[in-house]
Amino acid sequence: MSETIEIPERSGTAFRLSCGDRLTVIDPRGVQVADLLAFNADDVDEAISSGRTLDYAETIRLTTGHALYSNRSNAMLEIVEDTVGVHDFLLTPCSHATFAHFYPDLPTHRGCFGNLAAALVPYGIGEDRIPVAFNCFMNVPVDGATGRLSVLPPVSKAGDRIVFRAAMDLIVGLTACSAPASNGGSFKPIHYRIDAA
Repeated sequence: MSETIEIPERSGTAFRLSCGDRLTVIDPRGVQVADLLAFNADDVDEAISSGRTLDYAETIRLTTGHALYSNRSNAMLEIVEDTVGVHDFLLTPCSHATFAHFYPDLPTHRGCFGNLAAALVPYGIGEDRIPVAFNCFMNVPVDGATGRLSVLPPVSKAGDRIVFRAAMDLIVGLTACSAPASNGGSFKPIHYRIDAA
């Protein structure tokens, strides 16, 4: 088994993932979101797509057995294990603008958007290419009558995880989310592990 790596609270990283590799994203303390992005390592114009994924899955409750698709309708990541079952693929990564909008009494923070943008610079991926992220462990219920979205604390507990298998060679961005509402009002690290095919 490979080394477990920590992403410190309110930060992010990026790395390569080869086709067939398994990526395990772990919530080590519970109630913490991790924003995940994926790009085709050979052509970064191909990126993870919320719209394509939700269309093909026919549900917003993505879990074991579902795939995350690209803007070109290719499977990028397959969910092969999930101990939580509640994640979000509707909301965009938090940013300075998000903080100004939702938390006007708090200092702004570059958030997951800024952390992802900085982490992806070495791979030649600019901030305008950042799509909606797959928000591991994020709890965003939708009211059936009004369609209103809520952001509630994650239901993940310490040690919960989601495991993906790469369906192509990828560049992955991953964060420990910075938005207070997303994480139950506190900020904690995220752990991840890569197991080679």
